[in-house]
Amino acid sequence: MPKLGVNIDHIATIREARKISEPDPIYAALIAEEAGASGITVHLREDRRHIKDRDVILLSQIIKSKLNLEMGLFEDVVDIALQIKPHSVCIVPERREEITTEGGLDVVKYFDDIKKYIETFKKSKICVSLFIDPDLEQIRASREAGTDFVELHTGRYANAVSKEDIDYELQNIKNAAKYTLNLGIGLNAGHGLNYRNVSDIAKIEGMNELNIGHSIISMAVFTGLHEAVRRMVELIK
Repeated sequence: MPKLGVNIDHIATIREARKISEPDPIYAALIAEEAGASGITVHLREDRRHIKDRDVILLSQIIKSKLNLEMGLFEDVVDIALQIKPHSVCIVPERREEITTEGGLDVVKYFDDIKKYIETFKKSKICVSLFIDPDLEQIRASREAGTDFVELHTGRYANAVSKEDIDYELQNIKNAAKYTLNLGIGLNAGHGLNYRNVSDIAKIEGMNELNIGHSIISMAVFTGLHEAVRRMVELIK
């Protein structure tokens, strides 16, 4: 059964709307773990728009499950990752003007830099994942760069409206997943997954982990965070 990594960035988004100390993402992480999350994911962005350095440092010390740190390749963020040594880092593309991550990492274009950073993280015993589109060329490049996992970007599938488009995007992900596993790379997925569309992704053979944030935090507004995480865990099962 795929594991659920709960992304708690948007707890910090609410906090930063008032620039005060609540709600605290650390408390959210503990609730998510209690409700069945197998890991906690946070994105420490260059502009620190939501998650702060303090958050990732405390999470690395407090949570009992694993910490997955999403990050662009900025030197100050890399330094923090090497300091706290999370269970895993997921390297993502990042632009200041974007609302959320808009697409997968171009491993082919930035191969040399990505390979260098993967080697750096592995020397510190940090598992590495690359957030990429379900594209065979990007998967091949990811393997050559030495990544442990890829996280397939499910955004186009999540945004598809017609049955024809949904089926097309789902098949692309299935093909990419099979190719990933055949190359000996671990398989994760995420972006835009919610309570309506997660089941078909969870059914993909060999899927290790699904990282989900916005949908869970949105549901939590109405049900509470514990119940929102519990419901997602049950859907994945």
